[in-house]
Amino acid sequence: MDAPGRTVSAAVREHLRQLRLHEFPCGTGSWNKSRFLPQTWRSWRELIPREEVAGSPGEETVEDLLGLICSPHSPWALLEGCSAEDRFLRQLAIQNPRMLKDTFFYSYFRSLQVVDKQVSLVDKDLLKFLKLEELVLSANQIKEIDAVNLPPTLKVLELYGNSITSMESLCVCPPPGLQHLGLGHNKLLGPSQSLYVTARHWPSLVSLDLGFNALTDLPSMMGSLRSLRHLRLLVLQGNPLALLPYYRGFTIDSLAGLCALDDITVSPSEKHQFLGLSRSGDFLAQEAQFVVTIGSVTGVPHTSVLDPEPGPQGPFITYSYYVTYDFVEDEEAEGSERVEGVLAEIVKPSPSMKQLGDQIPEEVIPKEVIPEEVIPKEVIPEEAKDPVESAPTTTSQSAELEESEASGRSTPLPTSTEELAKLRPRIDSQLCPSPGTVLFSTVRKPWADVIQCHYEMQHKLRDLVPLKAFLLAGTTVTVVEEKILSWPVVPPLVDSPLSTKKGTGEKDKKQKEKSKKGKDGNDKAAVRGERETAKGWKGAKKRDLPKELRQDPAILRVLGSGRVLLEPLLMGEPLVSTVCNFGVIRTMESDRLAFFRDSKNKKAKKVYGSDHQLEPLTVEVQVQLSQCRSAGEALRVRAV
Repeated sequence: MDAPGRTVSAAVREHLRQLRLHEFPCGTGSWNKSRFLPQTWRSWRELIPREEVAGSPGEETVEDLLGLICSPHSPWALLEGCSAEDRFLRQLAIQNPRMLKDTFFYSYFRSLQVVDKQVSLVDKDLLKFLKLEELVLSANQIKEIDAVNLPPTLKVLELYGNSITSMESLCVCPPPGLQHLGLGHNKLLGPSQSLYVTARHWPSLVSLDLGFNALTDLPSMMGSLRSLRHLRLLVLQGNPLALLPYYRGFTIDSLAGLCALDDITVSPSEKHQFLGLSRSGDFLAQEAQFVVTIGSVTGVPHTSVLDPEPGPQGPFITYSYYVTYDFVEDEEAEGSERVEGVLAEIVKPSPSMKQLGDQIPEEVIPKEVIPEEVIPKEVIPEEAKDPVESAPTTTSQSAELEESEASGRSTPLPTSTEELAKLRPRIDSQLCPSPGTVLFSTVRKPWADVIQCHYEMQHKLRDLVPLKAFLLAGTTVTVVEEKILSWPVVPPLVDSPLSTKKGTGEKDKKQKEKSKKGKDGNDKAAVRGERETAKGWKGAKKRDLPKELRQDPAILRVLGSGRVLLEPLLMGEPLVSTVCNFGVIRTMESDRLAFFRDSKNKKAKKVYGSDHQLEPLTVEVQVQLSQCRSAGEALRVRAV
């Protein structure tokens, strides 16, 4: 491994050493010594007939030596991808090796490509290359460049993939004839960088690449670039400012001589559509706009068919399904917002959870009712590692839950830190949003073969730097099953004051009336009870249902989760559309039970055969970056 602080000149010397210009078949040695004898020896040899000057048997001809370095099967051949300069130097080292001196190298090189050589310092020895026109120092560790050490003859300077945070030192004494400057994939940050891209520093600049940095101020950048009269090619994509909806139109109208922006030719129609937009920069909203759309969900297992029929005392089980995704937090949006009639939920803790969270911030706090919320990141533990279901994982917890369901009572709320810690495995870690993001979810939907979410949410973001980091990381899409157990509320027994005034005579009278009915009445009641029980929960009439139900905390189960890559939005693509496929999670048994239960056809068993195919769990997801197509469209989005 190279030591830190390596210079450009040291990397060049190491590269020349790896060319082996003084070793066989290059340079001088026993393989060609007769060609380079002193002049006094060569004088008498010239008198010998030409056919005898073929050389000694141990020497090689120039053609044979050149064949050794040009043949792809030769062990002395250059590796693929070597530059034309490297091939020329190898041939010259065979034909005339005595020319290879330092003075020759400094005057010969017009292009130097030092790529991925751990270079961190541009030293003054670079000035010795008198005719250097192209310098490529990409994929190194350069943080700052002293422009005084750059040869004044440079026309092309590429510094891609380094760690440069500012152009200030580069503009102290830049090469006056530089035509192309490549600073993409660095760490340029802040509006002050626009001060260093003016004609004062780069009077001859034709091409400028500042892509994939952290530049955010589009108006000030265009104000400086206007002074570059020779600028024809510009790359700014990958910067946060390129996420603004009017970025392309504003740039094209600001730079009249521009021929290509982000490697896309600027057409005359584009110039006409965005004419005059650059004069309205103060009225444009400095925010990026995204629209997230979630379509249909398929392949969801029908879990309810596996549950037993509820009794009169419950529990009554309901299932609902929804999709969550994380997105950069919008500071201006709070709570739930309606976008074109579609509810977009922002997951936030309830007030009760916030109070408990202040006291025990790292514990999991369940809620009695979770009608329209998903448990936020503040209450989701890092220890929860079960990727399938957020149910109790220990035997004791499972037994307690079963006992609670069988007895018809809900799980009591925790009263201590120890009890809260026991509930940690119930929450799936995949329901926790990434740092710096907020979890959004669709509206809960009942089960169906194809669940139509009809979800559309618009995100407006002013802080563009964390937005770029989020797009590089992508968003996580999760399909969640929510199971809620409801129980009938049993009113407490209260003794009536009238009952104490009644005498024993009235009680005896009632007992006699009951006994008078006899066994016939008991038989009829038994038959009637059997019929009502057979009807089950679904056949019960509304007047027979409990009027008031209490709900246990929701049990959440992650059916599928995966990451959606959003980096294409940074690279100029306006839309990311994908179908997340989480694989098959249905079972043949659940599909068979659902088919038999829902089908009223007596011949259903014949229709449902062994060739039935299980559908994978899929979700349709689209993330669109808003882009204006004309100046009028851009002006409709006004700054607040």
